[in-house]
Amino acid sequence: MDRLIDGALFENMVKGGAENLYVNRGIVNDLNVFPIPDGDTGDNMFMTIDAGAAAPSDGQADLGSVSARIAHGMLLGARGNSGVILSRIFAGIAAGLHDLEDADITTFGQALQKGSEEAYNAVSVPVEGTILTVFRDAVSYAGKRINNDTTLDGYFADLITELRSSLARTPELLDVLKEAGVVDSGGAGLVYIVEGMKHVIDGGEVTHAGQGAASNAKQINIESFTADSELEFGYCTEFLLRLQRSKTDIEKFDINEFTELVKSMGDSVVSFLDGTIVKVHVHTMHPGEVLNECQKYGEFLTLKIENMMLQHNETVIENRFEIKKEKVRKKFGVVTVASGKGLVETFESLGADAVVDGGQSMNPSSGDFIKAFETVNADTILVFPNNGNVILAAMQAADMYDKADIRVIPTKTVGEGYSALSMLDTEGKTADEVAEEAEEYAQGVVTGFVSRAGRTTEMDGVSIIDGDYIGFSDDVVYSDSPDKCEAASVLCDKLDAGSYDVLLLLAGEGATAEEAQRLYDDISEKYKDVEIIMRDGGQPLHDFILVLE
Repeated sequence: MDRLIDGALFENMVKGGAENLYVNRGIVNDLNVFPIPDGDTGDNMFMTIDAGAAAPSDGQADLGSVSARIAHGMLLGARGNSGVILSRIFAGIAAGLHDLEDADITTFGQALQKGSEEAYNAVSVPVEGTILTVFRDAVSYAGKRINNDTTLDGYFADLITELRSSLARTPELLDVLKEAGVVDSGGAGLVYIVEGMKHVIDGGEVTHAGQGAASNAKQINIESFTADSELEFGYCTEFLLRLQRSKTDIEKFDINEFTELVKSMGDSVVSFLDGTIVKVHVHTMHPGEVLNECQKYGEFLTLKIENMMLQHNETVIENRFEIKKEKVRKKFGVVTVASGKGLVETFESLGADAVVDGGQSMNPSSGDFIKAFETVNADTILVFPNNGNVILAAMQAADMYDKADIRVIPTKTVGEGYSALSMLDTEGKTADEVAEEAEEYAQGVVTGFVSRAGRTTEMDGVSIIDGDYIGFSDDVVYSDSPDKCEAASVLCDKLDAGSYDVLLLLAGEGATAEEAQRLYDDISEKYKDVEIIMRDGGQPLHDFILVLE
């Protein structure tokens, strides 16, 4: 028995891995190479595996079905490069376990090997010294040690031994890790996952399944709706209604007529019949009227009413009959990524049809991109990720989506995305021509950032003090100062801002209006021939973003 893995055990192992990573995700986050508090690998990997662990059961309990369900959940929830790679590892594992009721250690080891191969294939330019190397080394080492006496516990002990050894070697493979004095964060996250899986094999219990939902839950602030407030958005009203023979002829009950009745009292209506139960979701200013009318057909099994001025993240029930207004289909649409009200409004003003919330330290998932694609009614959708750690998730979403031709423009900064979108011209051009031109526009841009340092170190010849502000571009540090404006001013000098035509200054949420004006006045005086545009970007993490073109 201790040599076989079945569907139930595998699912618990994944949940155990998610739980152990959840507990240790802060440690993984802190392994970021760059000396600013943007480490989010632990969060990204946790949200990815947790999406798989929380994937709803389809009733199939065999190992092949369970692994496929978990892999699909992780695919939709994948965030960041490490998260995407992790999802591909489990996709390969699922492929290796396809159609199996259970698996012995040899077969399971071969499935893990498929996971390693799938992860390498998912990355256009695999880099050694990352999670790819750590997983490959561990699978190879443990696989060579399998014999007739090998138990699951022994196999996973071998995996963990080599995971840790390979992780310790990553600084020797990547100079950037060696310089920062850290090991690869993705590999570290993988160690915690496998340790959590072994804990389950050893008989340990999973005590906090579904951590993701709990950790992201938002508290409702009732003080945001005062005695002087006016109701603008109405109430999100949801219920299950059991039809009653004493009130209606169930056999002749018409769900379409019932839905039209609910629509007459509100909007965002979802209504469908399941046996003798009707599920309803409606946004209405008068929930009492809806309840009174619907109660004429039966009695309520569950009921939830939320003031949408307090609760904006209402639960949306299964959608079968939601009435949607169709948008006129366009030839081209645009999806971009940004964080901060000002940045979002800027991209929308440039023609973005959907702006996915995210960026540095908040990487959106493949599922987030797919949701955005669904809102854009276009033959070809251009995607601007605007962060190097988001490109893989965008490309994975593009591979999964078949309702439009998705073209991912690999923009690594908001500056590249801004430039490409501001010069975008789709008139009379093919998708290939538009995508090619967009990539060209993005290449001619330099983007600089100013952020607070998270530790004392030396990088690129610059002495960095914890708490100071550093100016950097393309992961090269150019300046350090206790004053953010001075750090930005020196950065402009180092980037030769005077040789460019336009300088876009985006002030983040950490910069006051006075600081932004002081910096604007300084660089305007220094670069009199440069057109300087200042906007309140509102972006987190980066106090200033400088876009030179």
